[in-house]
Amino acid sequence: MKKANTADIGFEDKIWKAADKMRGNIDASEYKSVVLGLIFLKYISDRFEAKYRQLVDEGEGFEEDKDEYTAENIFYVPAEARLSAIAEKAHTPEIGTAIDNAMRVIEKENRRLKDILPKNFARPELDKRRLGEVVDLFTNIHMHEHGEEKDILGRTYEYCLSKFAEAEGKLAGEFYTPACVVKTLVNILQPYRGRVYGPCCGSGGMFVQSAKFIEKHAGNINNISVYGQDSNPTTWKMAQMNLAIRGIFENSHIC
Repeated sequence: MKKANTADIGFEDKIWKAADKMRGNIDASEYKSVVLGLIFLKYISDRFEAKYRQLVDEGEGFEEDKDEYTAENIFYVPAEARLSAIAEKAHTPEIGTAIDNAMRVIEKENRRLKDILPKNFARPELDKRRLGEVVDLFTNIHMHEHGEEKDILGRTYEYCLSKFAEAEGKLAGEFYTPACVVKTLVNILQPYRGRVYGPCCGSGGMFVQSAKFIEKHAGNINNISVYGQDSNPTTWKMAQMNLAIRGIFENSHIC
């Protein structure tokens, strides 16, 4: 029997519809940092927790040793910044501040993430009740039920990017090029090895498609390095998070 994937079950669409219901009157251009930031927080928290449980089971007392995580390209997440800790404050007025503080702590512990993560969850115009509901949504997702977690979160991140692009219309061209266009370009380039350069890289779609191309052709993702530029700092941050979820962050050079 064929294993179900997100294309079969519409998982990304379910997440998008649930998150979008909670948007209220916030513009899509502002709300995307909330959703994309929480997807990223879900990704690094879950990867950390999986390794944490493994280290606990080994019984050597290394579960809080930062080097155990960085050695496997896993971001170290301090206790107060883990999604489980944030979820405890989901239905309090301080939820926005808790998320902002978590983002700052994660950046401090992982210098590679410096100035990348969104830290605007405490702003007054963001309804904290709705924000708590979005936190609940991502806290209660059990990715292992739908496939390999990195792939599921990566697809969800990309799908939400595309939906925000639809909502923003012409302005979205600054951060998003339709996947079909990017896929065609990558298939022409055939990036098996070497450098992949995006002079206006947006949210990193070409780099993600390059990684997919290599995976499809049984190549090695470590055989390429990606180089990109973008003048919009918000778009630059989205690209960095996108690449991190897709496992090509360590081989990236985006400025």
